[in-house]
Amino acid sequence: MNEAPEPVLLFIPLMAELGMSWNEIITTPRFILEGILSSYMEYTQLHSMDGYTDTDISEIAKQKPQIRSTWIKYMEKKRKYYKGAEQKAKSFKDIL
Repeated sequence: MNEAPEPVLLFIPLMAELGMSWNEIITTPRFILEGILSSYMEYTQLHSMDGYTDTDISEIAKQKPQIRSTWIKYMEKKRKYYKGAEQKAKSFKDIL
């Protein structure tokens, strides 16, 4: 068996997680495959803790303190992507 990282880190996730066929993988340029996989990993992390609240995390952290660092990364990523989504401009002047 080949121990190269490509099958484990690139091909298998694309097939298993995203449902790409072998033909799709071999006909797609590598930089696009890496971009797709990178975007998927970002998406997975962005939604990894959906449904939890600060209170939930405080309770879970009593048993598993490492959850706090995961929660912080999750919230930072969420802020990055949804920055300003809640704030709507009232007029064109507000945008400028």
